[in-house]
Amino acid sequence: MRRHDGRRGGWRNGRRDRWFGHGPLRPTLLLTSFVLTGYAGVRLLAGDWLWVTAWFVGAALVHDLVLLPLYALADRALRAAVPAGRHRRTVLNCVRVPAVLSGLLLLVWFPLITRQVAAYEAITGLSAEVYLGRWLLVTAVLFAGSGGWLAYRLSTDRRREVDAPSAE
Repeated sequence: MRRHDGRRGGWRNGRRDRWFGHGPLRPTLLLTSFVLTGYAGVRLLAGDWLWVTAWFVGAALVHDLVLLPLYALADRALRAAVPAGRHRRTVLNCVRVPAVLSGLLLLVWFPLITRQVAAYEAITGLSAEVYLGRWLLVTAVLFAGSGGWLAYRLSTDRRREVDAPSAE
């Protein structure tokens, strides 16, 4: 028997709990991921472990001391710009998701996007000139898709409001 647990759209003993909360699948996946991470760590640290460790510590410090305050400030500015209302969370997420995906792409491809890799063309025979334009195009597509999703969500919500019977 499935009973509603009081949260928005949540069901106890439903499909979500079966896949993510109960049963042997979750501990097995967790154990597998820990074993794989341990193996990768041993292989990574087998080389120059001092520089690898310094790089990880530096990355953690840069994230915690520089990047986290920056994107927390950006999110606070976004929340201040979006007016309160029924659809506030939907609007915020339709800006946050493409911004995060675009930021991750920028983080991964930063040297090529900013053309700071001198040996790239010599090694690969390919031009690094295309990465900035492609990143901007992918970012535009992400935001356009998110805007389309927002328009769809708002139109279906308005349609439901119109079709709903009034309580008299």
